[in-house]
Amino acid sequence: QVQLVESGGGLVQPGGSLRLSCVASGSLFGGYLMGYYRQTPGTQRELVAVVSRPGITTYADSVKGRFTISRDKAKNTVYLQMNSLKPEDTAVYYCYLKTAAREDWGQGTQVTVSS
Repeated sequence: QVQLVESGGGLVQPGGSLRLSCVASGSLFGGYLMGYYRQTPGTQRELVAVVSRPGITTYADSVKGRFTISRDKAKNTVYLQMNSLKPEDTAVYYCYLKTAAREDWGQGTQVTVSS
């Protein structure tokens, strides 16, 4: 069993910053891929950023240059630093973990960018 506990969402003004954190626990089997997806009402969940165990990162085009994903393997934690936030970044952000055995999702954290 795997648990993903997220923190760090909230309300921020356009141009502001937030940092999301996600701590993984349980049967992680080395944690192949970890990161964040996001979703708004009526749309499909979309990739924001992920990082592989060797440290290779992948970003959505819409967040490149503004968001940075990082990982502390010793703490089984992934961080998403979000800078220069825009109203279109408003969504529920879900932590994601893929291992050799399974895929798991966090409970989601709301990020709202509004003046």
